[in-house]
Amino acid sequence: MPAGLHHPLSRALYERHGDGQIKVTDGGRNGIFTSQGEWVSGELRECDPQLCNWVAGPQMANPRMAESAPDR
Repeated sequence: MPAGLHHPLSRALYERHGDGQIKVTDGGRNGIFTSQGEWVSGELRECDPQLCNWVAGPQMANPRMAESAPDR
C-alpha cells in the first residue's frame, strides 16, 4: 500500500489513518477527517473531500504487478 497521496495543487499529504479515517498533513499542520472529508480532530480543519474519499476507498491490487506462478 502506498504511503499516501499528495494533493495535486496544495501538495498536502493524504494518508489512511485508523478505521476509515484520513490524516491530512500540510506543512507542519495536520488533521483527521472522515472519508467524506468531515473534520474529526487536529489543527488542520480543511481538506479536499474527493481526495479523502479516493484514499479511503478500496485498495485494489494491480494485476500487472501481481506475481503469478509460471505455467507448467
